[in-house]
Amino acid sequence: MSVKIAVIYYSSTGSVHGLAHAVAEGAEKAGAQVRVRRVAELAPQEAIDANPAWRAHVEETHAEVPVADHDDLRWADGYAFGTPTRFGNVAAQLKQFLDTTGQLWLDGTFTSKPFTGFTSTINLHGGSEATLIALYLQAFHWGSVIVPPGYNDTSVPDAYGNPYGVSHPTKAAGDVPDEKALAAAHFQGRYLAEITARLRAGAPV
Repeated sequence: MSVKIAVIYYSSTGSVHGLAHAVAEGAEKAGAQVRVRRVAELAPQEAIDANPAWRAHVEETHAEVPVADHDDLRWADGYAFGTPTRFGNVAAQLKQFLDTTGQLWLDGTFTSKPFTGFTSTINLHGGSEATLIALYLQAFHWGSVIVPPGYNDTSVPDAYGNPYGVSHPTKAAGDVPDEKALAAAHFQGRYLAEITARLRAGAPV
């Protein structure tokens, strides 16, 4: 059964952007239709300009990746959300988008739909687990089904071992997600698509 997966993320300098595309590729390999969307940038231009990598990423993705809207949420059978860690929490840009979904929640749009998350931090222990737990609070309120990768594939322990969701530590592995992180993200996307298909078909998960 072909399912529809929305990969929605915020990325300032590109780490989460790279993970998002790997998640999308994994879902597509599992036979899913995929939309990759970024949420709108909220930071003032002077803050972006103060970081050349941030400015470069904004310019590179402005035309490449569409901005997420509520239609993407209605369309999807399952969700993968990505965010950099902000002091152990979800980035304001993604949180603002999620905060606009009250009517969709009331309409039952998210009920029983699979939900997974991924992140990037500077340090290996820079709050990645806390960020993903904070992100998963959204799924609790939506009534969605949280689908963490667990240790269901060797790529997860190989990529810094986060069973909550793939997390890329830039200080340890470089600004661009390394092959280990990309492999774990690829698995997470495939796993999300497989679980979504099972739920849609009424099969055991």
